[in-house]
Amino acid sequence: MFERVSMKSINDIQNEIIEEFEGFTDWMDRYAYIIDLGNELPALAEEYKTPDNLIDGCQSRVWLHATYSDGGINLEADSDAIIVKGIVSLLVRVLGGQSPQDILDADLYFIDRIGLHEHLSPTRSNGLVAMVKQIRAYALAYSVQN
Repeated sequence: MFERVSMKSINDIQNEIIEEFEGFTDWMDRYAYIIDLGNELPALAEEYKTPDNLIDGCQSRVWLHATYSDGGINLEADSDAIIVKGIVSLLVRVLGGQSPQDILDADLYFIDRIGLHEHLSPTRSNGLVAMVKQIRAYALAYSVQN
């Protein structure tokens, strides 16, 4: 029913991320890497920084814009907080380009395996959950439409 846009599976990408994070021995290095990832995230066009694209449940402002083409969901995101921008860039990397059904079925184990949940403040952790929830809501909407 759906074609996969991304050539790699969600689990392949998660495993790559886990491997990348294994190279860091302490959390200051991991945070620095997360910040670097956020800085590499392409800028979100101002036209998409709207209240509709703002994620509820995040202490920082996080915008997530999704479009559907060629069987996959294209994700674009931005945040006004550098750590959060890095976190959302990881989600875009893992889930962007994947089919709606693959996103809905995904077990995002990389979050625990790289230690993200245990090293985030409660508000950032809630924000991460809200980001995943919003991406899954987009996936559900696109799976029904197509």
